[in-house]
Amino acid sequence: MSLEKELHQREFRNEFQKVLINIIHTNNYLVSKMNDVLKPFDITRQQYNVLRILRGRHPGHSTVLEIRERMLDKMSDASRIVERLRLKGLANREFGSKDKRSVEVTITQAGLTLLEQMEDDINTLEKLFKNLKLEDAILLNESLDKIRAEKYSRQKKN
Repeated sequence: MSLEKELHQREFRNEFQKVLINIIHTNNYLVSKMNDVLKPFDITRQQYNVLRILRGRHPGHSTVLEIRERMLDKMSDASRIVERLRLKGLANREFGSKDKRSVEVTITQAGLTLLEQMEDDINTLEKLFKNLKLEDAILLNESLDKIRAEKYSRQKKN
């Protein structure tokens, strides 16, 4: 369904305004679908993201700072998320062996098992893109990268 029909809006100021609203609307749709998938596992998107980061470092560890830098949701409080995962038995945290100010975080076997149990459900999210051809997906990824590239060019100027 077109954005105009979904939002009951006849027209947009220009195509760039439409892109902005379309991305926001699509993001909200995808977030809702992701929440639906994660709900039966009693885990949030941010907790899932941290578990994936930790699995990528397994059997090693990550610091809270490294987790924060790699998280998709930059507004999340990584320390609080790690603590919730620890309380659920999905992650461990210890003070750094070399630097007592840093906290080393690892995924537990229970965390690895949970991610494994979730795999099929998470993979169903990719089916949301079944209407795209491979070329469409490549073009969409390149276009989204271009939008974010502006962010990095501004950072270099400062």
